[in-house]
Order: sequence, then C-alpha cells, then structure tokens
Amino acid sequence: MQHIPKVDLSHFLSSDLKLKIQFVSELGAAFEEIGFVALKGHFLSPKLMNDLYLEIKSFFNLGVEQKKSYEIEGGGGQRGYTSFGKEHAKNKKEGDLKEFWHFGQYEKSTIKKYPENITVNELPKFNELGKETYKLLEKTALHVLRAIALHLELDEQFFDSYTSNGNSILRAIHYPPILEEPKNAVRASAHGDINLITLLMGAQGKGLQVMTNQGDWIDAIAEPNELIINMGDMMSRLTNNKLKSTLHQVVNPPKFSWSSSRYSIPFFMHPEAEMSLNCLPNCFSDKKPKKYEDITAGAFLNQRLIELGLFKK
Repeated sequence: MQHIPKVDLSHFLSSDLKLKIQFVSELGAAFEEIGFVALKGHFLSPKLMNDLYLEIKSFFNLGVEQKKSYEIEGGGGQRGYTSFGKEHAKNKKEGDLKEFWHFGQYEKSTIKKYPENITVNELPKFNELGKETYKLLEKTALHVLRAIALHLELDEQFFDSYTSNGNSILRAIHYPPILEEPKNAVRASAHGDINLITLLMGAQGKGLQVMTNQGDWIDAIAEPNELIINMGDMMSRLTNNKLKSTLHQVVNPPKFSWSSSRYSIPFFMHPEAEMSLNCLPNCFSDKKPKKYEDITAGAFLNQRLIELGLFKK
C-alpha cells in the first residue's frame, strides 16, 4: 500500500442503501488494513477551514508572554495554550517540536463535566471559528462512528450516547521554524492517538507519515477538500485490534524548508469518561483472546496524559 484509501461520507448519508453499504465496507476494510482514510463529503466548508487557519496563525504570531497568559497551570493541557516542547511521545524524553491550543467540549448538559473553554481576548474570531469547527467535526465524527458500528455488527447508534457530550478536543498545532539541528527530536514522534477516532484538517503537504503493516512509512496527504481520519488506541482496545490504531509521525522537513512553519488542526473524538473500553464480545474468542485489561475511557486517558508528560502522577 503506497497511499491511504479514500472514501466519501455523502455515500453513507445517501438514501441509496447500496452506496451506504459500500461505504461501510470500504471504511471498515481501510481501518482494519492501515487504520487511516481520506474522507470527502464532510460538513466543513473550504471557507471555514481557511478562515480558522488564518486565525490560528494570528494566535501563534502573538508574543510569547501573550500566549503564556492562556496556559493553565496544572490543567494537563486540556484547554487553552500549551507551550513549545512540553508534550512528548510515550516512552520518549525529548519534547516534540510544537506548541498547541485546545478547544474542548461545549457543554450540552447542566452538569459541568469539563473545564471551561478559554477565550482569546485579542482575537474574537478565533473563539467563534473554533467553536463552529468543533461542532461540525464532531457531527462528521459521529456519522463515521455510526458506519464503524455497522461494520462491527453493532447497533448503528452504539457510540451516540457515549460521544454526544464526550471529552473531545480540537487541537490547533504550530510547528515553528527549526533554528538548529534538532537533537533526537522531530515535530511529532511516532505515536498512536489516545482517543476513538481522529479527524485531521490540513494534511495537504508532506510531513505526516503512517506506518504500514510491512513497517514502511508512507506519506498521508489529502486533497484540499478531504479530511484524514485515523483510529485511536481506545478503538483498538474496544475491538481487540480488529481496527488498527496505526503509528504515525510528523517528520522534520528538508533543511532548505526549516525556516517555514507548519500548522495542523486535528479533532480528537473522545467518549465520556464513564464509557467502558472492555473488549466487545464479538471481537475476542478462545482462538483470539483479549489483548488488553478492562478499563474506562477516563482512566485510560489519565494514564496516557501522564505518559505524555502533560499530567504529573
């Protein structure tokens, strides 16, 4: 496999049952084989994506002290700003060459489960566009999860109640220009995502790479109207590795491009903390025993945030 597969969400939303079945089949096969797809037919407009990128660039162009005023001490990076080099991959000491911002769940219930989102006073549109993008990516992710549920022979709405007010995160990432030869550090070290599924805006240029089953790295590049979607570790646990959470990385550019920034906007679809990640009954047997211990989504998330250097034990 030299390229990640492509699918069209409009087929799943179609009234044509054959198209819907075909989408479920193609999506399921891709997630079993490599864990990544390029998706078109989603709910984001090109204008919204472009406008959000412009606002994100404006935010990261603010002064260091301005940005740090939005960094929440002890918050584990769950909301607001996280400064350069603080996050590292599991089992790595070197910090990734990035800084980032988190938009989180906009509460749909009267019971407050999550931290408040942080308002950037200097950039009103930043907050407005972040919220709009969050909601449309959440809507897209919900339909993808419905297709996954059908592929797993579950009720189509299996994931709905867990994710409609889930602990999802929209992350805006800035990989600044590289000023000197990095020591054992890349923009994002090889890792698997924590969550159920990830939707990525803006993988049009080289940099993001995915590991194949043969151990080769291939470029994950989307067309301008596509999102890159991949499985997370929570989904792998739930399905006993039937659906693959694939290692991926963001490599450093060639030296002649070190002076250029890179921006990326992934949406991490998380369930509510109470969701069980215990292996689904139809995903294990005597011949294929469980690979993971039973755990809830909340406990697993906390465990991984410690491993990433964002939470202290």
